[in-house]
Amino acid sequence: MSPYTPGEQPQSGKVIKLNTNENPYPPSPRVAEAIVSASNRLERYPDPLGTSFRIAASAALNVEPEMILCGNGSDDCLTILTRAFVGQHDRLRLPYPSYILYRTLAEIQSAQFEEVPLSPAYQLTDAFASPDPRVKLIYLPNPNSPTGTFIDHESILALADKMPCPIVVDEAYVDFAPKSAISLVKDNPKIIVTRTLSKSYALAGLRFGFLVAHPEIVRTLCKVKDSYNTDALSLAGATAAITDQAWLRNNVSRIRQTRDRMTISMRGLGFAVLDSHANFIWCTRADRPTKPIYEQLKTRGILVRYMNYPNWSDGLRISVGTDEQIEALLVVLKDIL
Repeated sequence: MSPYTPGEQPQSGKVIKLNTNENPYPPSPRVAEAIVSASNRLERYPDPLGTSFRIAASAALNVEPEMILCGNGSDDCLTILTRAFVGQHDRLRLPYPSYILYRTLAEIQSAQFEEVPLSPAYQLTDAFASPDPRVKLIYLPNPNSPTGTFIDHESILALADKMPCPIVVDEAYVDFAPKSAISLVKDNPKIIVTRTLSKSYALAGLRFGFLVAHPEIVRTLCKVKDSYNTDALSLAGATAAITDQAWLRNNVSRIRQTRDRMTISMRGLGFAVLDSHANFIWCTRADRPTKPIYEQLKTRGILVRYMNYPNWSDGLRISVGTDEQIEALLVVLKDIL
């Protein structure tokens, strides 16, 4: 199998890093305080269920604590779900284009992945609901990567009504979007929502995510997860972060404003840019290849993500940085172009 290739993480040198959708701003100050406090108890194992986080998250998200399962990043939650529902020779149904890690998770299980193209408006097509007893799980990243587009909730509910398998709505970027699908979990127990604190909460280095599902599903998934899949420091930091919703709202607002200005500026430079509901934008060009642009930006100390999806498109996925970082990007791009 081919390994999943994450975005480049430079170990030295001064760069403007706009390639892995990290938050350009620091997390809530409550996080550091909580981690320092938790560091005094490292001789003990962490709570295997993350009870303190589940209680805090239930209040922030208006769900019961029993509907929440903690993970070592949302990727851990995706791994747990795939291990639980998808067996050898089963199928995992995915939109195309979307998060390429899903393919790897299927291959680890000796399963197959089936990629169904999104519509020209980046919505679900009838093919997503086509019956196939081999399909055991469907992943729907919403907002999607690399497009940043958003699938309407009515379509997700309709899909869940038609398909017998669970529908996982991967909401890694949802805090930058209009609304979350968490409320849909109560409408249809086949809907599962995964979330991360890496993006909107600025905790990519902490590695913490969670999922929201029907309590019976959560109890079953606990049989599959590692005994202590989240450590004491990440639990403390994540709990502190999710209690500071005022910080979250302010942070998200800043990033959305920069994203909107960035989109207009990139279009002014001749890029085709989709309207994004995430903390990145997808940029393509009809007049010239984009890979040389990526390479020239890299030589000048600016990292963006070049991505190539066969039979669809290639382009640059650019994370939303600070206003100063984006201004520097635009200056260099004008020179390159």
